[in-house]
Amino acid sequence: MALDTGTDYAIPATYIAHADLDAFFASVEQMDDPALKGRPVAVGGTPESRGVVAAASYEARSFGVKSAMAMKTALRHCPDLRVIPPRFERYREISKQVMQIFKRITSTVEPLSLDEAFLDITSQVSNTGEAQVIAEKLRSSVLQETGLTISIGIGTSKSVAKIASDIGKPNGLIVVLPGTERAFLKDLPVSRLWGIGPKTSERLVTKGITTIGHLSQVTDEWLKLHFGNRALVWKEFSVGRDRRPVEISGIRKSISAETTLANDSSDPELIRDLVQKLSERVCENLNKNNLLAKAIKVKIRLSDFTNISRQVTLDSPTKSSTEISNLAFTLTLRELTEENALRLVGVGVTIASQNKSTRTELQARIPGL
Repeated sequence: MALDTGTDYAIPATYIAHADLDAFFASVEQMDDPALKGRPVAVGGTPESRGVVAAASYEARSFGVKSAMAMKTALRHCPDLRVIPPRFERYREISKQVMQIFKRITSTVEPLSLDEAFLDITSQVSNTGEAQVIAEKLRSSVLQETGLTISIGIGTSKSVAKIASDIGKPNGLIVVLPGTERAFLKDLPVSRLWGIGPKTSERLVTKGITTIGHLSQVTDEWLKLHFGNRALVWKEFSVGRDRRPVEISGIRKSISAETTLANDSSDPELIRDLVQKLSERVCENLNKNNLLAKAIKVKIRLSDFTNISRQVTLDSPTKSSTEISNLAFTLTLRELTEENALRLVGVGVTIASQNKSTRTELQARIPGL
C-alpha cells in the first residue's frame, strides 16, 4: 500500500527501502520441514538450559510468544509449541542468497543483521510509482528464489522506512511518499520511533507523550531537560527527518559474546570464570580478523530481568584476552551483590581499527544456548 495525499511532490534527495524477512529463523524451519507449516514454532534454547526464544512463527505469536521470551514462559503460553534448535549455517546460507537479490536491485545495501537491510534505491526511482514497482519486484524475487516472504517499507529516510516495514508485517509493503511523513507518523505510538526502548517509552507516556505526533510538538528545551541531548534526535525522527545515509562499507564495529547461567548466581569466582571464557571467545574473533578493541563493555541481566550495561574506553587499543577479561570483570563486579544474582553475562568490545578489506560477517547469537 502507499500513503498518498494526492499531492505531486518532487522526488527527494534519497529514497530508502528497509527490507526485513518475516520471522526469519522460524520461517526457514517451516520451509525446510513441511510438517511444521501452520504450527506454532519457536527457534531457541531448551527450557532446561534456560534458553530464550530467538524467533517465533506467526502461529506462535498468536499465543503471545515473542522474541527474547524465556522458553519456559513461551511453553506456558503455548503448550503445543515446537521448540527447534537453531541452525546458523542454514540461516547464513539463506541470508547470503537474499543479500545477493538485494544487490541486483542496487549496489548500495547496508545489512543490519542476517534478515534485514537498508537499500538506497534513489537512482532507480524517477517517479513516485516506481518505488512501489521496485519493492514488488524485490518481494517477488525473494519469494520465488528462497520460498520466504519479506516485508518492505520505503520512505525518504531510514527511520521512516524501518517503521513502515514493521507496520506492514508480515509479507507487507508500505510506501510513504515524500511529504506525507508527518501524516504517516503522527498517530503511531511513540514506542515505534527508532531509539526509544520500552523503559524510555514508559517515561514518555507518564509525561503525556503517547504518540509520535505529541513528541514532535514539545520544545527542545523540555526534551533536553527530561531526556538529555539524545532526545533531540527523536524529535528529528518524529517529523520524518533522518540524515543518516545507507552505508555499504561493511566495516565491523563490535564483537560480543554472552551466556545465560544455568542457575542465577552472585558467586564472584563463578562470574570471573564466565567472564574470562567470554573474553577469550571475543579475543579469538579479534585475532582471527586482525582487529583491535578500543572499548570494553559488559551486559548483565539480573535475576529480576533488569538489564545493565557498562563500558570503559581504553587508553590504547588491545586484543589481549587478559586485559579485556580483567576490565570486564571489574565492570561486572561493581554490580555484583548478594541481592543482585546474575542471570546473564555478556562481554563485548568496540573495534578500534581494521583493514578496510575486512567485511562484516553477520552473526546470530542466542543467549542460553
